This record gives sequence, structure tokens and C-alpha cells, in this order.
Amino acid sequence: MAGGDRIRNGAGAEGIERMEASFHGRPFAPHRHDTYAIGVTQSGVQSFNFRGQRWHCLPGQCHILHPDETHDGSAGTDEGFSYRMVYVDPALVQEALRGKPLPFVANPVVQADRLAAWGVLDVWDIDETIDDLARVDLVAAIANLLINASSAPRKKSAPLALDRLTQVRDLLISAPAVRHSMDELERLAGLDRWSLARQFRAAFGTSPSRFRMHRQLDRLRRSVANGASLIESALDAGFADQSHMSRQFKRAYGMTPAKWAAATAPHRG
Repeated sequence: MAGGDRIRNGAGAEGIERMEASFHGRPFAPHRHDTYAIGVTQSGVQSFNFRGQRWHCLPGQCHILHPDETHDGSAGTDEGFSYRMVYVDPALVQEALRGKPLPFVANPVVQADRLAAWGVLDVWDIDETIDDLARVDLVAAIANLLINASSAPRKKSAPLALDRLTQVRDLLISAPAVRHSMDELERLAGLDRWSLARQFRAAFGTSPSRFRMHRQLDRLRRSVANGASLIESALDAGFADQSHMSRQFKRAYGMTPAKWAAATAPHRG
């Protein structure tokens, strides 16, 4: 890591992670999350490639990245940049939207004055504890932001089989290291595999297989944070070996596991 580069985790809740980071150069290779990634730049210029265009996010501006969309990240100037980010499970947005397809924000940079008008600035107060009431408020604010920032007209579509899709999602969460067969998921959802894949993405923003892989990586990160080695954590999370885990980690987070561990290590003042 470059001098001064760091990641500090903030207060989170089930389905919500928040953090603050400072970087120089190009810390993030192309990668994609299975969550909404919604950040606000605090200093410097944050530049990134997203959906075939180069974007620049200035201090006070917000950027919104949809689940499963490839992007990278770099400093727009030699001074580097700092930002705060909230990662939100699309299932929480689903609850707020009552089963409608997830909003897609094609223009990912939102101006600072709109953020204040839409009442979403508190979501980046990362040191505030998120209790049950605050969790609902935060998710409602995020859903409102996504709806307002999405300029595309909503298309009418058949209702999603949300209850059954949620059962599939819950099964993958409960045992991410288990390789459930497609036949098993079809029986659980009461849908053929093609309808299951299409509806799962519409409901939760990614495919069932990528959702499972991200839950494996969640398990790995927790294990490493608790002091386990990378190889021990990889095997515990169900990866075939450390090399396989490292490839998936970089695809998901844009940096190697070792670089992530260095950036998140406690910093002594």
C-alpha cells in the first residue's frame, strides 16, 4: 500500500457495511460487488470506469454503483482521494420497494445539492450506531436515493416470485461453502432454472452463483479478521485452494487479499 493509504470500517448492521478510505494511484483493479456501493467523496478526485465511460466524482458528490456492474477506482490527481462508502444488500432495498425490480442508475455521479434535498447525507455518518429504527431509516433513504437518481422509465413486468426467491437466497446464505445443485434450487423455488436465474437477478441484482461466492468471501474476511491465515480461511469458506480464493477476491474487491489485509490493519497514531 502507498503511504497514507488505509481503510477504516464504520458501524454497520445486518446487510449494511460502511467504511472510510484514503488512497493514491490506482488501488482498485476492475471488479464488481453483489451489493449497491454508494459513496461520497470527501477530498480529492475519485475517478472510475463504469459501463464504458470514465467518471470523476468531486468532493461532496456521490457515486452509485449497481450490483454486479464492473468498475475500477483511481485517484484523479497526484494528491489522492478520500471517501466514505455504504454497501447495501439489494434484499433490503427489495423490502423497501415491496418486490419491484431494483432501480438502475445509469449516470452514477450525483450532485451534492441533490443529496441534501433527498435527505440521504446521514447514511455516511459511519460512526453512528445503526439500531433497528436507524436501519429502516437508512434503507428507506437509500431506496429514495436510487429511485430519484434513476431516470429510466419503469417497465411493466410480471410479478417476481419473491417469497420463493428469498428461500433460495436464505439457503445460499446458510451454507455458502456447499455446492447446491441447480435441481435442488429449482425444487425449492418452484421455478425452472432459467426463470430462477432471471428473477433472482431482478430481485437481488446478481446471479445465484455470484451471490453464493460473495457469501464465501464474507466468511473468509471474517475469518481473517479473527486471526486465521489466508489458506485456513480459504478452505473454511469452501474455496478449492488459496489461488482460487485470491482470484475471486480480486474480482470482487479490486485488490489482492494481502493488500486488503494491509489496508484494514489497525493503524497506530
